[in-house]
Amino acid sequence: MSPPPFPLLPIPEGRELLQAPPLADYVQVLEEIRRAGGRPLLVGGSLRDLFLEGRLMGGDFDIEVQNIEREKLKNIVLAAGGLEFGKSFAVFGLGPLEITLPRRERKTGPGHKGFEVEVDPFLPYPEASARRDVTINSMGYDLWTGEVLDPHGGRVDLAAGVLRHTSHRFSEDPLRVLRVMQFAARFCFAVAPSTIELCRTLDLSELPRERLWGEWKKLLLKGRRPSLGLRFLEKCGALRFFPELDLLTRTPQDPGWHPEGTVWEHTLLSMDAAAKLRTGREDFDLALMLGVLCHDMGKPQTTYFDQDRGRVVSPRHEPEGVGPALSFLERLTNEKKLLEVVPALVARHLTPHQLYKEKQKGLDIRPALRRLALKVDPLLLERVARADHYGRRTDDALAEDFPAGDLFLEEVRALELEKKKPAPLVLGRHLLAEGVPPARRWVPG
Repeated sequence: MSPPPFPLLPIPEGRELLQAPPLADYVQVLEEIRRAGGRPLLVGGSLRDLFLEGRLMGGDFDIEVQNIEREKLKNIVLAAGGLEFGKSFAVFGLGPLEITLPRRERKTGPGHKGFEVEVDPFLPYPEASARRDVTINSMGYDLWTGEVLDPHGGRVDLAAGVLRHTSHRFSEDPLRVLRVMQFAARFCFAVAPSTIELCRTLDLSELPRERLWGEWKKLLLKGRRPSLGLRFLEKCGALRFFPELDLLTRTPQDPGWHPEGTVWEHTLLSMDAAAKLRTGREDFDLALMLGVLCHDMGKPQTTYFDQDRGRVVSPRHEPEGVGPALSFLERLTNEKKLLEVVPALVARHLTPHQLYKEKQKGLDIRPALRRLALKVDPLLLERVARADHYGRRTDDALAEDFPAGDLFLEEVRALELEKKKPAPLVLGRHLLAEGVPPARRWVPG
């Protein structure tokens, strides 16, 4: 028998975990909870990542405590300096620990707030974990005995690299479609056919922007292969809630320049290329990934077959893409800087190619670069253009050969445009010298 595609790493014994940071800092509190009758379980993404990595990863840690009354748990956590969040849910925070009690949730109305919650410290784990989104997040781990509670087959799915809904209750929150999207991108897992079909029935149209953005950010910043998450949206029919993306699936391209096929196929390849170009700086990487995701949104309305040239063309798709990109972005976020920077990238994503052609003709491209740097970060634009170039199935793209980008970076650095924006070529004093009268709000330069 061949090994599973995602072999699970051996994990430390529970007591060994309790001696490792950050749990070591809170072992006394957890021990006190245990002495009071509670059973602290490591649950959710923390346990999933422990199986995948063989160690505790950074971030928050979910601890679900069985068999202890709410007031007892509250008193212990608050005495240790913790806080109580969301009284109806019995959620407590203590440093990086989010400590909860088992609960039942019953759907009573639309939206993510339309739930009736009943906290039950003695709820059996199979029932308590049934509210979890996917099986790989439904496991529990007893930090003292080392017992793994896995009533929904999470370890099997984790080893097989499969995302599968835990129960029929998955459909109670449509946001879970986007959670599966970003999980697929981050872990490179396949989605179970039954889960794809269930997601096909869910309506994302009423989800608030803030919740959408939280899941999209994870795909953009953490996705190793963003294309897998985006492909899942296509398979389950969820692209209908993002029409600017949906149109890309039906827009052809010139096979000579884009042998990969439609604009959508090109965008998926470009997103995977962009993921390898991330820097670790959140603001830069969000703009990069969104710039690449939106860069060809002008093609659906500009693409046609040019009979004279005998090929598919998309004239002016750069400026025509600004409107659709902004429409898409405004449904995801109200972050002002992104709403300014990303459309600017879309409108100029071919500029490195164009300047390369001008340079080959012997033209001086430095004035154009200085003007460009006043409008957009040239280093960011170059990475968008590079991902665009790599997102094809031509020989030069597959070889990651991008001379236009290399020249662009060379010229940008020669002018030191990566360090600061160029000073305006014309200042107020120059206008005064030419006899132009000052305006009411004039700042001398």
